[in-house]
Amino acid sequence: MKNWRQYSIRCAAALFVAWVLPISAVAQDRAVVLTSAELARVVPPGFYFQGLSAPTQMRNSAGARFGSARYVIAGLVDTSGYAAEVRAKYEGFLITDSLITINGSDLVTGAYGFGFSNDGKLNILDLAGNKILSVSTTRDNAMKRPRPLMMTKNVDSIRLYSGRDYAVIASK
Repeated sequence: MKNWRQYSIRCAAALFVAWVLPISAVAQDRAVVLTSAELARVVPPGFYFQGLSAPTQMRNSAGARFGSARYVIAGLVDTSGYAAEVRAKYEGFLITDSLITINGSDLVTGAYGFGFSNDGKLNILDLAGNKILSVSTTRDNAMKRPRPLMMTKNVDSIRLYSGRDYAVIASK
């Protein structure tokens, strides 16, 4: 009888752990859009891209935290010093300190340039200006006040908006 009781307690404990651990793992990956005060601490004042450094437009910056210490930061930059062909594809920077997905496509840790195109694409560029990822965006016609760049929470991911067009970013 004593062995049966110990066995029951061990099984109950194992089931509890098996049930609780996945819930806590999901909670660690929850996305939180950063406040203005938090953004001021993590957004760089400028960004290097294709041979030049451009100042960040702090009012057009956004960031999110996944879990306790994984960040995705995006910001528009002043591209006036760049050639017209660069300005046509490069609007700002995207920095991630962990593996993420953008509309389901993997993007590794790093710093990137990005641009939303008129044909409904979000293009991710390496620092030399080479396209490394291109995903289709979704248009949100219900948005009341579109802004040049912003992030909103979307269940366990975030939406990166340029006006009414967005792409979904999730931690991996």
